[in-house]
Amino acid sequence: MSGQVVELTVRKSVLVEVSQQRAFDVFTAGFAGWWPLDTHHIGEQDAVAAVMEPHAGGRWFERAADGTECEWGRVIAFEPPHRVLLGWQINADWKYDPAITSEVEVRFVPEGPASTRVELEHRGLSAYGDRAAEIHEAVSSPGGWSGLLERFAAAA
Repeated sequence: MSGQVVELTVRKSVLVEVSQQRAFDVFTAGFAGWWPLDTHHIGEQDAVAAVMEPHAGGRWFERAADGTECEWGRVIAFEPPHRVLLGWQINADWKYDPAITSEVEVRFVPEGPASTRVELEHRGLSAYGDRAAEIHEAVSSPGGWSGLLERFAAAA
């Protein structure tokens, strides 16, 4: 199968015992409360805040104590309380790079009045070329989206 590109996609989900709106709000507006900035930041300085601007075209970034910001990508779609679609512009060396984009889509599916299934799909990893499998492994690992969704669920 030489010459074929295999699209690597990471899919994770978690069930949280909160309403769809609450799950969406914790994931987006409460992003800094559950994202592990001590281990998951890409700026040169330690990050003290993670921000997801609440509109399509908004930024997704970290901020250091001195106010400097390091972008992670863009908010492509912001549709409360149903979904958020993020452009991930972090290269295989874990630096911001606007020349590369994969997508992280998060859907909030109500399972009842106080229960929501949160489905995350990180797609477009073929953009990393010969390092796509490396990125797939990293974002699929316990230190990637699995662990991040566990932190989110605990915060929700």
